[in-house]
Amino acid sequence: MISEDPTPPTSKPIVIREVWASNLESEFELIRDLIDNYSFISMDTEFPGLVFRPPVDPNRPYSRKLMPSDHYLVLKSNVDALNLIQVGLTLSDAEGNLPDLGTNSRYIWEFNFSDFDVARDAHAPDSIELLRRQGIDFDRNREEGIPSARFAELMMSSGLICNDAVSWVTFHSAYDFGYLMKILTRRRLPSGLDDFLRILRVFFGNKVYDIKHMMRFCNSLYGGLDRVAKMLEVNRAVGKCHQAGSDSLLTWHAFQKMRDLYFVNDGPEKHAGVLYGLEVF
Repeated sequence: MISEDPTPPTSKPIVIREVWASNLESEFELIRDLIDNYSFISMDTEFPGLVFRPPVDPNRPYSRKLMPSDHYLVLKSNVDALNLIQVGLTLSDAEGNLPDLGTNSRYIWEFNFSDFDVARDAHAPDSIELLRRQGIDFDRNREEGIPSARFAELMMSSGLICNDAVSWVTFHSAYDFGYLMKILTRRRLPSGLDDFLRILRVFFGNKVYDIKHMMRFCNSLYGGLDRVAKMLEVNRAVGKCHQAGSDSLLTWHAFQKMRDLYFVNDGPEKHAGVLYGLEVF
């Protein structure tokens, strides 16, 4: 049984392992060695906001609820046009333990990408300013970051994907998986939602949990990740919001608490495989 407080003060401190082009291979070697024993992967990404939004009739702004297929077309337009900035990964075992690599600390990962050029590439200016305020150095990412093609190559052989033994834990993650699928396939996203979901299952399996979808079955939970964590009385253990490593860990801790509070008798498994906004049953 997992403790109600996933980060008791007596436990080892948590350190974010910053990954750049220079240490990418060695960090993936560590992950390959860990994945069999730490098969729960919590994931978050940072990207340059949204440059395409669904059309709204100004005279009837609430007249039409978007269908999942409509949400997907907006997602595809954005992901096809934009470049990934960060990926955060938290690896855990079923009891909630993080890898300590034989040291006095526990570790999570934050991968910084070189693909996005703030001076040249499409982006939402307010999103970029927010990420800057939270400490992302876009110049350093360009100079020292990871080419997404190399990340994809190493991810393919890492055990993170195409592995039925792993579970993915996320929050409102349709865009997160969209960006990962784009860099793994090295092409634009599929034209339709059905093909997107089929490829998603090939790479990430059937044990994909989106907390934002699961919240529909939890009385009184609503809002974004930080609000939900506060309602669950889960504290951010390390880092800042809108940094992918820190957010991936907060997502994992929120999932643990939700599982213990709301899915004790009827586990979360029946809600796996559904991404918020792209619900196809």
